[in-house]
Amino acid sequence: MCSGAEAASSPAASAPEQISPLGAPDPVPSEIGDIEEGEAFMGAGTLIHEGAEAGGGFIAPQDTTGVQGIDISHWQGSINWGSVRNFGIQFAWMKATEGTNFKDSSFNTNYPAAHGAGVIRGAYHFARPDVSSGAVQANYFASNGGAWSRDNLTLPGVLDIEANPYGASCYGMSTTAMRNWITDFYNTYKARTTRDIVIYTSPSWWNSCTGSWNGMAAKSPLWVAHWTTGSPTLPGGFGVWTAWQYTSTGSVSGVSGNVDRNKFNGTRDRLLALANNT
Repeated sequence: MCSGAEAASSPAASAPEQISPLGAPDPVPSEIGDIEEGEAFMGAGTLIHEGAEAGGGFIAPQDTTGVQGIDISHWQGSINWGSVRNFGIQFAWMKATEGTNFKDSSFNTNYPAAHGAGVIRGAYHFARPDVSSGAVQANYFASNGGAWSRDNLTLPGVLDIEANPYGASCYGMSTTAMRNWITDFYNTYKARTTRDIVIYTSPSWWNSCTGSWNGMAAKSPLWVAHWTTGSPTLPGGFGVWTAWQYTSTGSVSGVSGNVDRNKFNGTRDRLLALANNT
């Protein structure tokens, strides 16, 4: 998630203080490196590289229509999944892994608990193309929570590919190298799980770091990150979105502090079809 030109030149230091997605009234990280390795969450790179330029700003009105979901990591702390489901949240993707060496400390608690509450759950991997190959990271993800089963409540895994929260936005890679890395991850995950990986990204980062690549549009469902109202802008090469992260500062019963809010592009039956690969 990074805006048009390489966004490392416009860190979030210039952005006003906001309620952070970590769930506390802290300023957005002001410097690259404020988040330690292994601690990244969905949108971390965007907050650091783009700040309030990430679509409509940090705060967008919560949308209560359609099929609603959240994404979480250990930053959200203890979650009451029964309350989450009763609030109307139907799906949740949660961080399982990052790079090749980091596992989210809350995953093993939240993954079965969400399932038990009837929330359609899935796992995501925070990509680190600068530390190992796509194949290595896909295998690490699949072996540590990212695998899939046809149990009516498990979504395919997600590749969270966004601006680097620890350094240069495009991880020091050319657009060709980035495309090859994503393809390597996709092919390996598909071979391990039989499923197409879901791509989570922002239009600005994708356009800048992959060159508006259309190579995944026919294979991977798109989860677009664009914090705004109305409808999202799509990354170059994609014609439709499957899920939309529309705010980074949402709230949900059963979750303390802020939580990303998401919407599925379709009915619950279609979400279940995605889960069951039917």
